[in-house]
Amino acid sequence: MPSRQRAVPRAALSSTLLVSSLALATPVTAQTAPESAATLSEISVSGTGRPAGPAETAGSLTVPSVAAQRAAVNATVGSVAFVDATTFQNRYANTVRDVLKDVPGVFVQERYGQEMRLSIRGSGIARGFHVRGIELLQDGIPLNLADGSGDFYQIDPLSLRSVEVYKGGNALTFGATTLGGAVNFVTPTAYTALAPNVLRIDGGSFNTIREHFQVSRISGPADVLISGTLTNSDGFRDHETQRTRNFNANFGYQLAPGIETRFYLGFYDTDQKLPGSLTLFNALNTPRLANPAAITGNQSRKVTTERIANRTSFELEVGRLDIDSWAIHKNLEHPIFQVIDQDGWTYGVAPRWAGTFDLGGFRNDLILGLRAFAGINEARQFVNVAGLRGAQTLDARQSASNYEAYAENRFWFLPDVALMTGAKLFSSNRTYSNRGGLPASPTARFANVTYEGINPKLGLLWQPLPDIQVFADVTRSRDVPDFSDLVQTNTLGTTFVPLAAQRAWTYEAGSRGRIDRLAWDVTLYRAELRDALINFTPNPGLNIPAATFNAPRTRHQGVEAAVTLDLTEDLTGIGDRLSLTQIWTHNDFRFVGDPVFGNNRIAGVPVNVLRTVLSYRHPSGFYFAPALDWVPEGAFADHANTLKVPGYALLGLQTGIDFANGVSLFVDARNLTDERYVSDIAVVTNAATVAGGPVAFFPGNGRSVFGGVRASF
Repeated sequence: MPSRQRAVPRAALSSTLLVSSLALATPVTAQTAPESAATLSEISVSGTGRPAGPAETAGSLTVPSVAAQRAAVNATVGSVAFVDATTFQNRYANTVRDVLKDVPGVFVQERYGQEMRLSIRGSGIARGFHVRGIELLQDGIPLNLADGSGDFYQIDPLSLRSVEVYKGGNALTFGATTLGGAVNFVTPTAYTALAPNVLRIDGGSFNTIREHFQVSRISGPADVLISGTLTNSDGFRDHETQRTRNFNANFGYQLAPGIETRFYLGFYDTDQKLPGSLTLFNALNTPRLANPAAITGNQSRKVTTERIANRTSFELEVGRLDIDSWAIHKNLEHPIFQVIDQDGWTYGVAPRWAGTFDLGGFRNDLILGLRAFAGINEARQFVNVAGLRGAQTLDARQSASNYEAYAENRFWFLPDVALMTGAKLFSSNRTYSNRGGLPASPTARFANVTYEGINPKLGLLWQPLPDIQVFADVTRSRDVPDFSDLVQTNTLGTTFVPLAAQRAWTYEAGSRGRIDRLAWDVTLYRAELRDALINFTPNPGLNIPAATFNAPRTRHQGVEAAVTLDLTEDLTGIGDRLSLTQIWTHNDFRFVGDPVFGNNRIAGVPVNVLRTVLSYRHPSGFYFAPALDWVPEGAFADHANTLKVPGYALLGLQTGIDFANGVSLFVDARNLTDERYVSDIAVVTNAATVAGGPVAFFPGNGRSVFGGVRASF
């Protein structure tokens, strides 16, 4: 018979599903885990030289403790990663790359400021703007616009407590079934914060200065946390000035035993100058230059976002019910090839139930969820006159809606083996109205398209020992085109480009675990794609958005590996430790019998990306961690494979000390050899046909040093 999991005030494990994830090696009828059980929640292959963190707080019903969050991630049948904020709090963590660079299989490359490319398993591999194929969430609640596109501007690394990475179809736990999966950025609550009060100031190269504060309090059934970060930087390149203001807050209240509600509020304001792309010669020889068109057009990105969200959680007789709701308002002023002016809302609701119960005498873990979310975006464009609005060229409305139902089940037919099954049904509509009436767009136009389907998932999880897992699974993904894909100039003269949804079957097998001083997380995968959404820049000199088309067949396969070895302990006889971490991401992405590109490599991402970290930590709080980021061969710049950028090696160093009184000092030095390299590429079709070479390259940052002081009390 199902047994009820008793409510514990501010409990670390707020549902029977989370409890079961901590007890994977116990008999199938067990509903709780013995305190002494060794669990995968402690496995880490991060190479930062940081400790596990302070003693865990209990968490609460809406937001479990960090240990429980880690355990839930590691219970997934498939490739996942968990990043504790303690591993990056002593860096100059300004971008998503700074947060995720130790996660194998996650390719994040900076362009400038907060502009970057995020790709997992080749998702949006040649996409030069926005995020495609990855769902971004904050506290489990979507951040993407309703059409699926997303940005990083409202993610503040200093206001995070952890990050959960679910690669590919493993993100079904959130209802996401895109090729790349989902990344969940979890903010702290008063229960999970590292300290009730945090003050921090950073500074360094490129006239950078950043201030941060965080305050949290618990009073009876209520708790509150408020944080804010102000960043000012001139940037490495000309015309790259960045000014950001980010504020996050959450307020929780225990309405009754086993019932809690939590409101999230956010305000995010970014003013980022854009230096644009360069020729390959200039990117490698005069990397600080800005593209002349970026200066004459005063190209920039000014975006203001307000967010309100709520999670209300109910502990039931069996399992837990979470009901999420959210509304996001975004205003964008974006002078590039034209002045893009957009203002819109995204809103949704998502109930989700998760629980553990006996099924025929065997343990069964089940997740059931629904999501309904939509958005309306007023899209206007104007002639760019030195960054100001000239004549209006577009007056349109973009409307998107999505209805989804999903389920994921783990049936433990043996004490240490689980069969995982799951599926998602979806219907996604995209509607576009061009009102016309303008000299540049005199005729009103309308377009409407709906994408529907089902994405199944099947897998096995074997846990021979409490801290070792082996898994294999197959998942189906579909990526629906967003408005940037659908609404583009085309020779057919249609309002929407006739694009199909990208479909893929992904097969993966891997293992994660720890034996004595060795920890590992290794996955091999292969994805067979149909109608892949591929991007290229038709005329890089104009700095216009990329064109999108469906490639009939492509194949993405690779290796996601991280291994950490504790080399030695007690070097000085008092508990210090020296560890070595190797991270390897292998990307083999190709066209398959394409009528234009044959079996060429898909441009934009290098084949091998390696990161090596040697970390030393002393019980006094002193730590020292040199790191080498190595790309042996650069990526192709074009799908015709006629031009490849050089490989590179970047040497960095982190050092600092954490004092017992809560004060921490750190130094983060990057690219110490001042390597000239290309960080990212605006992919083209055939570089050999572009006179003078494509203006499609973004130089990486030169030598830089940042330092900071943090007080936690």
